Amino acid sequence: MLPMLWGDATLSNFYNLTLTGLTLGSLIALIALGYTMVYGIIGLINFAHGDVFMLGAVLCWWLLEQAQVKMEELTLGGAILYVLGLLVVTMLACAALNTAINRVVYRPLRKAPKLAALVSAIGVSFILQNLGQLWAGASPQNVTPIVQRNANIFGEDASLYLSRSDLLVMVCVVPLMLGLFLLVRYTKIGKAMRAVQQNPVAAELMGIPVERVISVTFGMGGALAGAASVFYAFSIGSVKFQMGYQNGLYAFTAAVLGGIGSIPGAVLGGLLIGLVKTYASGYGSEQWSNAIIFGILILILVFRPAGLLGRNTREKV
Repeated sequence: MLPMLWGDATLSNFYNLTLTGLTLGSLIALIALGYTMVYGIIGLINFAHGDVFMLGAVLCWWLLEQAQVKMEELTLGGAILYVLGLLVVTMLACAALNTAINRVVYRPLRKAPKLAALVSAIGVSFILQNLGQLWAGASPQNVTPIVQRNANIFGEDASLYLSRSDLLVMVCVVPLMLGLFLLVRYTKIGKAMRAVQQNPVAAELMGIPVERVISVTFGMGGALAGAASVFYAFSIGSVKFQMGYQNGLYAFTAAVLGGIGSIPGAVLGGLLIGLVKTYASGYGSEQWSNAIIFGILILILVFRPAGLLGRNTREKV
């Protein structure tokens, strides 16, 4: 029998909560990357990003409804093809939407006071929420499962629990994050993004197409939000038009906690928030999880105002 940690908590429960927390944190980190990339490039807190994630999840639900797919009739290969197809379509759609928002709303305000772009981002967020409500309705919509969502990969009698949907999240999210890191670190567009982040005027003088780099950044952020929306839909099993607000708030908090503008910081912040939320819910009460998360955030920011991996630079907004 496994030893007790405290109360009726066992080590197996701790391990299970850790796996769940890492899965949740991975999803939060994917969304947080969009916040931190855009802020790092143009110094804008894109409050509409969480709602781009919501529309991606709604698109995933709608596509499965139109396909009328039945899990019992799918082979393993068929399920993988469905997941890959949904990932590609949703990532492209969210990337296009985020790029269009930048082109239509944020680009004309590039030289306006930062507050104008910030208020516009809040306005875009409400518009996207209403679009999601018109599309999916006011009630939560159940997502058609294409894998046995709650089946334990360790076996039904095992003390450790990891569902197939959680395993899918871990298998797919890690390569996405690693790919983004390598792209930003070693590719031409990644170097251009870092140059624009450091000094957009100097980057433009050096011949870097700043606006094109900004558009690519919005597109990449949207694509990551689209990927997170597909994994979220499979993992949670339902979508609703308000999900963008709460998950976007967690993701924004993760970006600030890790050091907004820092890609590794967004990943670290997302994982920490996922773990803290899961531990707080598992060992305490769900209703106190948000208070604990934001209490820790305040405590860390008191001692490290730039976040865990952020650098103390001039505030842009």
